[in-house]
Amino acid sequence: MSNQSIPSTESLTVEFKSDRKRFPDNELIEALIGLANTEGGELWLGIEDNGTPTGLHEAHQNLIGLPGLVAARTSPSLAISVTQHETGGVSVARIQVPKSRSEVATTSGMYLRRRLKQDGTPENIPMLPHERSSRASHFGLADTSAQPVASTSLADFDPLERERLRQTIRQYGGDRVLLELDDEALDGALGFTTRTDTGERVPTLTGLLVIGREEALRERVPTHELAFQVLVRENVAFNEFRRFPLLKALEWLETNFRPHNPEHEVQIGLFRVPVPKVDMGAFREAVANALVHRDYHRLGAVHVRLDDSGLTVSNPGGLVEGVTLQNLLTTEPRPRNPLLADAMKRIGIVERSGRGVDKIYRGMLRFGRPEPDYSRTDHSSVILQLATVAADEVFLKLVVEQENQQNGISLPIDTLIVLAALREQKRLGSEALSRHIHRDVNQTRRTLEQLVEAGLVQPHGSNRNRSYTLSADVYRAKGEQVAYTRQAGLSGLQHEQLVINHIQHHGRIQRREVMELCYLSKDQASKLLSRMKSESKLIQHGERRGTFYTLSRNEPL
Repeated sequence: MSNQSIPSTESLTVEFKSDRKRFPDNELIEALIGLANTEGGELWLGIEDNGTPTGLHEAHQNLIGLPGLVAARTSPSLAISVTQHETGGVSVARIQVPKSRSEVATTSGMYLRRRLKQDGTPENIPMLPHERSSRASHFGLADTSAQPVASTSLADFDPLERERLRQTIRQYGGDRVLLELDDEALDGALGFTTRTDTGERVPTLTGLLVIGREEALRERVPTHELAFQVLVRENVAFNEFRRFPLLKALEWLETNFRPHNPEHEVQIGLFRVPVPKVDMGAFREAVANALVHRDYHRLGAVHVRLDDSGLTVSNPGGLVEGVTLQNLLTTEPRPRNPLLADAMKRIGIVERSGRGVDKIYRGMLRFGRPEPDYSRTDHSSVILQLATVAADEVFLKLVVEQENQQNGISLPIDTLIVLAALREQKRLGSEALSRHIHRDVNQTRRTLEQLVEAGLVQPHGSNRNRSYTLSADVYRAKGEQVAYTRQAGLSGLQHEQLVINHIQHHGRIQRREVMELCYLSKDQASKLLSRMKSESKLIQHGERRGTFYTLSRNEPL
């Protein structure tokens, strides 16, 4: 028996059930299945919908047999854990439900999932066949793109798209062995067809998406759609939707995008380097990724929108299982549609290594622009935002010169991210930088030491307190010598004096003010305040966001 705090409201992962009239076992099983088939979560038995605890029915005072009951009435068996809690003078039960990789049903064959209604409250609804297939694709348990498309035949392939396919392989450096194959062998090599039980060749979803007739795509794959929108000061300059096969769609999109993507040239040494508004390599990879990795069970177009703030590319279907915003750069490739992804790699459209995200990052960072922003991504869609701010030409020159020194070999993506992060945030420690490059601290330190040896980064301090800035040479090249002195010249004692002076004038200080005053990261500011507190120079007041510090009586006012 414990005193676990109860969530304030129901959500996608929290469910309340009243037990005053003994909540029926079959409804309890269905509620647990809905959680397992969505994101997992917890069901609180003995709590009203408004969060008021009213207690367990006498029949549920002993729930030791509930896990066995749930396992016996679900298929595959669902493993739960149950704990009882005392709250408000009554006993309630917390039933924890793991997210299941395979769809769970009642033994009577009912599949359910959980969703949020318009008012934000959750409900259980039946899980339809296409939703089960979508879920299996999300976990990598099934490949929708390898499945035959109902009511289609080889006549639904377009000869013009076949020719476009061969031209694309030549243009983008695809697998040239494919060019030596006849149509039937090519279809087999790329997975465009599969055989039925009778031996008949029929199109797969991949085949129809790449070389299918537009009419067949409209009728047989109604979820496939591409939208391109251009907004200039909120005025619509371009807004069209297309259901072309993928290669034609990409060609159409690029043709219409180029007039809105001006570029100029920068002289670097003997070479003139083009500086576009949006790097075309990053653009192609972002759009191709959205088309290849979208969930073809969900309605909704792949949207490509260019406005005053930048380029946004979004697609239906969130990140697949195992991929998060914290490991995008380092996790192994996990395509939602493996056959389609492999075909597009062999054709030459997407990065052959499966590391297309690296290409998108590189296309932004080498021009001194902010990192690609995936922060608006959720469970139902992936949203990528690329800022179209002016390029930092001095930073671009630095990158190009470093690449020229390495015989034209591109800088590692980790190096680019570290340099860009230090350019943006001025001074960071290895732990903060490790979060930028999605690697552990030891790997981050190795990257930093290489940059120190190359004269691009300057370390400050030692051991755990070591932080990094761009080197004096880099700041000098940018004409920002004063900025370097401000970053590198402030010692720990100077930081302390700045904090003390601020409190003497204003009476108190908070961590965010220390960060702004001393040009420190969040972690560095916290360590400075903690050290001054431990040395009895400061007194802490409050906790968390409300925390502030004043001078101790030992310090002169």
